[in-house]
Amino acid sequence: MKPKLVMCNFFSDTGKVRDFALEHGFSGIDWSFDLERLPETPMQESRWAKDQEILVPLEVRYHCPFHQIDLGNDDPALAEKAETIFRRIIRLVAKVGGEYMSIHIGLGHNSTEPLSWEATIDNLRRLVQFGAGQRVKVCLENLVWGWTSKPNLFEKLIRLSGADVTLDIGHAYACESVQSRQYIVEDFVSPHADRVFNAHVYHTEIPGQGHIPPEKREDIEDRLALLQEIGCKWWVLEIREPEGLLKTRKIVDDYLRQANQVTVHG
Repeated sequence: MKPKLVMCNFFSDTGKVRDFALEHGFSGIDWSFDLERLPETPMQESRWAKDQEILVPLEVRYHCPFHQIDLGNDDPALAEKAETIFRRIIRLVAKVGGEYMSIHIGLGHNSTEPLSWEATIDNLRRLVQFGAGQRVKVCLENLVWGWTSKPNLFEKLIRLSGADVTLDIGHAYACESVQSRQYIVEDFVSPHADRVFNAHVYHTEIPGQGHIPPEKREDIEDRLALLQEIGCKWWVLEIREPEGLLKTRKIVDDYLRQANQVTVHG
């Protein structure tokens, strides 16, 4: 299984995103929405959809890295606001033929105190069902802290809501559950391996520094092997600057060459 290697839309100009991706052999774009720049009117939505056409022939999937926009906020008004935003984005994604959207629970909080477990389950389930009606899969990403950083709670969120999965291998590596050896990275996917549709690929996340590229193949090869084993075909090299991105790309390409040689000669 050869995965699609994908980059983020880290240039503000869509044409530049496309040109860079094609020049360096990427197969798709993981498009992160900017909460401050969401289209508000039908005209703005049409303009955004037209802008997305620039990315052809690249496949595009969508990502909502919104801080403190939580479906399960303990304040019903804030939870409703979050649901309204996500529904708007599902409609946008559906309008351009997109099929996948990744979201988070607890991003930007340093405590789960503002969140309700019951409301999170109920509202996430409702959003998943709304997405299904628009033919958009809503995928929940694991974070480096909070409920989604604990494989046992992540499993419950997925099972009880019906959401699909975006596995962030850097978050999985850095989270306390794995660093303390209470769990292993595989525990994030083993209960629902057939529902992991996206992967975010880099080495680790360091507070204040963000996503860190691998230095060598050995840094990430076990996690890449896991992605291949479960059949995840969408690998987002989630480094948002050219030098680190291309460094990661070189290491992933090296891993895939080695893995292919083992398959052919094995």
